[in-house]
Amino acid sequence: MHILVGNAGSSSLKLRVLDEEDELVATADAAGPDDPRVRAFLDGCESIGAVGHRVVHGGHRYIDPVQLDADVVADLDALTPLAPVHQPLAVAAIRAMHALLPTVPEVACFDTAFHAGIPAAASTYPVPLAWRDEFGLRRFGFHGLSHAYAARRTGEILGDPPRRLITCHLGAGSSICGVVDGHSVDTTMGFTPNEGVPMATRSGSVDVGMLMWLLHQGISVDDLDHALQHESGLLALGRTGDMQTIERAAASGDSRAQLAIDVWLHRVTQAIASMAVSTGGIDAITFTGGIGENSVGLRQGVADRLGWMGVHLDPVANEAAAPDRTLSCSGIDLHVLVVASREDIEITRGVRQLLSDIR
Repeated sequence: MHILVGNAGSSSLKLRVLDEEDELVATADAAGPDDPRVRAFLDGCESIGAVGHRVVHGGHRYIDPVQLDADVVADLDALTPLAPVHQPLAVAAIRAMHALLPTVPEVACFDTAFHAGIPAAASTYPVPLAWRDEFGLRRFGFHGLSHAYAARRTGEILGDPPRRLITCHLGAGSSICGVVDGHSVDTTMGFTPNEGVPMATRSGSVDVGMLMWLLHQGISVDDLDHALQHESGLLALGRTGDMQTIERAAASGDSRAQLAIDVWLHRVTQAIASMAVSTGGIDAITFTGGIGENSVGLRQGVADRLGWMGVHLDPVANEAAAPDRTLSCSGIDLHVLVVASREDIEITRGVRQLLSDIR
């Protein structure tokens, strides 16, 4: 049975068809679910037995893959305020795919699911209990599909899964995750995907007192929200959210671009070090995501700042690296790897398991 995977982003809908061996048999990128290329792509595909959707937020209720129906879709739509950038896109893709493939079962797989079991010490915010109870406040974490795949793939590459692993999903959206025995125990993103390290246009963690101060200065809630989501992060520091452009500008002497890199490295290495506390040490670090997979210089920058922890890269391996392989020096106890982000594989496995259980 071939499975179609839909991954809705801010400017595209990525479509991937995988066979029974998780091999890609067809791919397409469309501008969105209403793009005529979607129908043309589906018309050219055969044997699609199910559709799997990446959904950023599952809330408290959805911690496992779930077959979609009208009630589930309505529940997911209601979670939009918790992930306003991503959730509406996923819901729109679900509805569009149902219209195009009305008889094919659809399954939602959630980025929050991998982190659903993190310890209470990591998931609980120190805010009034009445707030936590009434509003369900907790640290949910995101990028779970990518972190889960990176953790499993790391074990396959090394031949023996590391007990204490830190996975670094670094791209336009970025998060760091601590994994022990294959399970997430902590992560940098929280109640929303805006907590954590700086991203392309998202601020990451900032002083909440500063935000309160800005509100008192007359900045509206809507303007504040928009700025933190769409006008902050690398864009605010280096004039663009594209890290490759920033790296080129820094190499040519642009001080603002260099500051963007310095802030990013400071926050990312700080986050990796903090995850080591949650995991009780580190046996391996895995880079994934667009920056993690492609930036030789930033991987080296992370290693340089974490050398005191035993993080050392083989310069030749790092320079030549393409996923999936080991980057660390031979004879070093702490393994460093780069792994391609394959959320599509993680989704297909969830879809097959759910449909097998139902049948």
